[in-house]
Amino acid sequence: MRSLDIGATGMMAQQTNVDVISNNIANMTTTGYKRQRAAFQDLIYQTINRPGATSSDAGTTVPSGLQLGLGVKTGAVYREHSQGPIEMTENDLDLAILGRGFFQVELPNGDTAYTRDGTFQINENGEIVTVQGYRVLPGITIPANATGIDISPSGEVQVNIANQTATSNLGQLQLADFINPAGLEAIGNNFLLETDASGAPVVGNPNEDNFGHLEQGALERSNVDVVSEITELITAQRAYEMNSNVISTSDEMLLTITQLR
Repeated sequence: MRSLDIGATGMMAQQTNVDVISNNIANMTTTGYKRQRAAFQDLIYQTINRPGATSSDAGTTVPSGLQLGLGVKTGAVYREHSQGPIEMTENDLDLAILGRGFFQVELPNGDTAYTRDGTFQINENGEIVTVQGYRVLPGITIPANATGIDISPSGEVQVNIANQTATSNLGQLQLADFINPAGLEAIGNNFLLETDASGAPVVGNPNEDNFGHLEQGALERSNVDVVSEITELITAQRAYEMNSNVISTSDEMLLTITQLR
């Protein structure tokens, strides 16, 4: 019976759906996290009678035909890059992006990763780095005698130097954007990598063109809506149960056949 296999595909699809939802809920407090969503597609169809096939010598055609679907599959799991809420931290090196764009981070292997997590610190050389110690591009070094750090909405980093009245401009943080940010590859630690699907990065200054601006002393929280995730979790659970009932019903029908005398 086809329904046994069809019900099994539905259960596996909803299991994947629950996996995605559980990951969203687990990262509801992860800085800069973007929720994921599973997209499903129907499987191939078994054509018993093709629509439009000739049904008589007079040239009449079948208006709808007879096709039986063979279930469902997971087509994709993609990220929704909507803006997350902003949380004020009052930490000079915490930065939130309001709008489009990603911070650029240099990985140990020389590759460039992209992130919305602006939890930055200073390493032993005075460089602005991530919590893993990876350098934030284009690379800005804070002097040891700096008494204050000011980062403008356009990314300019200025510091106050002891015994100096004027502030020193150390450079400008830049953002990268992609034509298809959903095509970026997640590698963990809040990092994303460029792929053929995402397209090449477009680098520019914050608060210019279509880039967002920076908010100092703030962090972007996860864009996960807990109420929506719980609602979708309940829906996925019910869908899983219904597919399980399909298998149970099919099994009962087979049992009836085997008991025929």
